[in-house]
Amino acid sequence: MKSLSITGLILLAVSALLFYLTTDFAVEQIKISHIMGVMAGVGIGLIIGGMVGYLSKGSAIKAEQKKKEFKQLQKEKEELEKQAADIAKRQAELENQNKNPQI
Repeated sequence: MKSLSITGLILLAVSALLFYLTTDFAVEQIKISHIMGVMAGVGIGLIIGGMVGYLSKGSAIKAEQKKKEFKQLQKEKEELEKQAADIAKRQAELENQNKNPQI
């Protein structure tokens, strides 16, 4: 987004320079071609802005989804570790009972 803003400012400066060179900023010298150029520039800017916005939103949604999946996997890992610890504890208790049978 930062590079897109910089590019927009550079293009705006170039367009102001070209407008100055062709009309000397005199309102009487503005022609229909200038208005058409402004409208085309706005249209192209909106199209490019829409595409960049769509792409950045899509990547943000994908990143959020990956974070959710990672958190879910961490929860599952913790649950599996607890289950493994419980199983190991039960096995140790069973081994102790087998080694020391009470009569």
